[in-house]
Amino acid sequence: MAVATRPSLLLLDEPTAGMSPEETKATAGMIHDLVGEGMTVVVIDHDMEFVRMLDCNLTVLHLGRFFAQGTLAEIQANPEVRSIYLGKK
Repeated sequence: MAVATRPSLLLLDEPTAGMSPEETKATAGMIHDLVGEGMTVVVIDHDMEFVRMLDCNLTVLHLGRFFAQGTLAEIQANPEVRSIYLGKK
């Protein structure tokens, strides 16, 4: 229903919560298609498998502020992000 009016911006908060793996994959594909058609889609999610499916640039928030931006590989390699979210190693 959210895309029926073809908005220029779509905000999704954990859109695949409670979905099966097949539904999650289909949702990632739909989001990818919408972005390909020019829609801006903002997804807030903690499910990194789903985020990997989106294959997009990421923004990490920490304490309500922008903390890091980049590809998934860049975010995963960022020592500050790793320290905050995975603990110091």
